[in-house]
Amino acid sequence: MTGEKELRPGDPRRLGRYELERRLGQGGMGTVYLAHDAGRPVAVKVIRADVAAHEEFRRRFRSEVERARQVPPFCTAEVLDADPDHDPPYLVVEYVDGPNLADVVAERGPLSPANLHALAIGVATALTAIHSAGVIHRDLKPSNVLLAPGSPKVIDFGIARAVEATSHLTRTDQMLGTVGYMAPERFGPDAAKVISPAADVFAWGAVLAYAGTGRPPFGADTPPVVAARIVTQPPDLTGLVPPLRDLVELTLAKDPAARPTSRELLDMLLAPGQVRPPAVRAALAEQPALLAAAAEAKAATEHFPTPRAGHDTTRLAGGTPAAAAPARTGGGWGRFANAALAAVVLATSLTAAGIASGMLPFGRDGDGSDGGTPTPTATSQVTTAATSSPPTSSPSPGPPVLRDPLTAAGLWQVREDEAQHTTCTFDEALVVTRESTGPYRCPGPTGVYSDVAVAVDVRLQTPDSCAALWFRFAGTSGYLVRVCADSVKLATHGVGDGARVNVLSTMEFDDPIQPDTTTRLAISARGTTITVERDGERVGTVDDATFTQGRVVLGIFPVTPGAEPPFRVAFTNVEIRALGG
Repeated sequence: MTGEKELRPGDPRRLGRYELERRLGQGGMGTVYLAHDAGRPVAVKVIRADVAAHEEFRRRFRSEVERARQVPPFCTAEVLDADPDHDPPYLVVEYVDGPNLADVVAERGPLSPANLHALAIGVATALTAIHSAGVIHRDLKPSNVLLAPGSPKVIDFGIARAVEATSHLTRTDQMLGTVGYMAPERFGPDAAKVISPAADVFAWGAVLAYAGTGRPPFGADTPPVVAARIVTQPPDLTGLVPPLRDLVELTLAKDPAARPTSRELLDMLLAPGQVRPPAVRAALAEQPALLAAAAEAKAATEHFPTPRAGHDTTRLAGGTPAAAAPARTGGGWGRFANAALAAVVLATSLTAAGIASGMLPFGRDGDGSDGGTPTPTATSQVTTAATSSPPTSSPSPGPPVLRDPLTAAGLWQVREDEAQHTTCTFDEALVVTRESTGPYRCPGPTGVYSDVAVAVDVRLQTPDSCAALWFRFAGTSGYLVRVCADSVKLATHGVGDGARVNVLSTMEFDDPIQPDTTTRLAISARGTTITVERDGERVGTVDDATFTQGRVVLGIFPVTPGAEPPFRVAFTNVEIRALGG
C-alpha cells in the first residue's frame, strides 16, 4: 500500500463508529483508510467485495481476527476492532505514522547499518509476538513494514489465512502473497498444509536482504522466474556483511526445519553473551524503545516457544514446552527436489496478474551456516538416543536437554557448501569433509546454555584433521575446543573481529588419538571454570570469563595450512546436560 489520497466516489464514509477521512492505500485484499476513534487516529482496512461475498471467508476471518487481537503489540500495529459481519467487513488497527520500507528503499536506497540492524530486531520482535499468538503472517514484505519513530511496525497480519484457506476465492493460477518474499515450501503441491511460522522467517530474511541491498534476494524478474529461483537457487546477498548476512542466509534455507524460529532470531540478535557489532549498539542507542519492545516480547514468550517447522511439541522435565526433533522419512533436502519440480510447473502458470499483491553465528572464517540461533535452555530440542555414551562427569549434571546419535539428519542437518569446499553429511555419523584449511561449522540445533556439560564421540578420519566443538557461542564468538591427534586446544574464537583465535591452553595427550578410532570428548563449563576430559579422564582445566552463554556447535578445524586435504572428522552420540547449582 502506498500513498495518501482523498476519498473516491463509492468509498464508504462511515463504518460503525469510525468516520473515514482519506485513503491510506490499497493492497491485494482491500483498501485502507484513515479514521478516528475518540480522537485517536486508526487505520481501517475494508475487505474487497468479491472476497467478502463468501460466507466461508467471513467465518475464517472472524476466527483469524480473534487470534490477531491476542498478538501483543510489540513492534506490530495493534489490532483494535473488527466487524466480520458488516457489509463490507473491516478490520481496525493502530495507525502508524511512518513510511513503509518499500518506499524508503525505493527513494533513498539501502538502509544504513544501524537502521538495518534496528529493522532486523524490530521485525524479529514483531514475528515473535505474532507467532506466540498462534498467527502466521503469510504476507510479510517491505510494504508491510512501517518505519515508525521508536521502532519498526509490522502490519497486515491476521487476515491472509482467511483468504488462503478459502480455496475457491482464488483461481488455480493465483497465489496469496508477493512471490519474491515467499518461502519455497509455498510453491509445492501441499503448500496450504505445510505452511508454518518458518515461512514468515524466510520472508524476514528476504525483507532484510532487500533493505540492506536495495533489491530482492531472488531478483525482480517475472513471478515464474523468481519462484523457480527461490526453490532451486541460492539468494544473492551481495552487499550484506557478516554477521547479519549469515543470519539472513540461515533464514533463507530451503528446508523450513533448518531455519531458526522468530524467537531464536530475536535471541540471537540480542544475546547478552555476545559482543554486539557497532551497528547493533548504534541501533539500540538510537532507538531505546526497540530494545524495550524486544525485551517485553522475549519475557512474554519465555515459556511459550514457537515450535520449529516439522517438529512436534514435547516437554522437558518440569513441564516446559520444547521443540522436538523433526520426524523425517528421508533427507530434508530430498523433498525439495520434488518441490522444485512442482514450483517450476506452478511457476509456468503464474502471471503478474495472478499474484494477489503482486547476529549471527559466524564471521569471515569461511564457515557454514550452523542453524544455530539461541533459545533458552528450557526450550532446547530433545530427542532420544539409546546408544548414547555416558555424559561428562562434570558436577551436578541435570537431565539431558539434548541427545542425538548423529547417525542420520535430525537435530543436525546436511549441508553441501560448494563455495567453501566443505560438506556436512551422514554416514552412520555426522561426517565433516573439508578441502581447504580454516574452520567450518555444521547446521545444528539452537539451544543457548551457560553452565553446561557436553559430551560427544569423535573420530579423526584423515591425517592432520582436527575436530572442533564450539560452546557458549553467540553472535560471531565463543569458546573453541580443537581436538587434534596429539592434543586438544581450548581457545576463544572471534573476539573483536569474529575470526581471531586466542589459545588459552594446549593440553597434550600422553596417548595420541589413533586414525579413525573413537575417543569420547567431554567439556563442562560452570561459571568461569572450564574442564576438558577425554574418555573419562581429565586432561585440563582453564579459568576464563570471556563468554557466559551461547550455542553448542560441531565442525572441523584442520591443523596446519601446509597439510594436504581432504580433511575429514566424524561425530556420534552427542549429549548436552545442564549443570545444577
